[in-house]
Amino acid sequence: MLTANLLVLISAGPIAAALGWAYSLRWDAPSLARGVWTLLDPKVFLATVLPGILAHELIHAIAWSIAARRPLSAIRIGIQWRAVSPYAHPREPMPVGPYRVGALMPAVVLGFLPAGLAILLGWPLLMAWSLVFVLAAGGDFVVLWLIRHVPADKLVQDHPTRAGCHVLEGRPPLTSSAASRRTAPPPARP
Repeated sequence: MLTANLLVLISAGPIAAALGWAYSLRWDAPSLARGVWTLLDPKVFLATVLPGILAHELIHAIAWSIAARRPLSAIRIGIQWRAVSPYAHPREPMPVGPYRVGALMPAVVLGFLPAGLAILLGWPLLMAWSLVFVLAAGGDFVVLWLIRHVPADKLVQDHPTRAGCHVLEGRPPLTSSAASRRTAPPPARP
């Protein structure tokens, strides 16, 4: 667990630091500090960060559904109660290209876009919030790094209980929703 947390910090920490630095150059460090302290207020934290954590997983699910052209019902969304952690898990294998899109989207929607807006408009609380979600995407960045050399057409299967996926070799078994999309075989030649 310590190694995983260290990898998350190594992958997302420099990005968060660069965004924080960009904000501080434009609006000054005390402004960012005010945003961080405001975010750490328990009421503000509970009202903004906890819903954001749920949104992170919903964004994974929606992005995978759209990118892989699968129904949203093909993505399991739930809470792992032992770790008190929400999750989104594609039930079926998908090409690694759409998997990458789904893995990256929470960082874009909850981290990079709000950070850009905060830097542009000088909103310290939004900047602090976006940095939390850049850091929260650190596990996704590690997974993306680990599958960086996998060709886009390879199939991957999301791991049901851990972060990441398995790269499938050969053709995976046909699943129920894939079977419903299968076309009829070509007619036999005489």
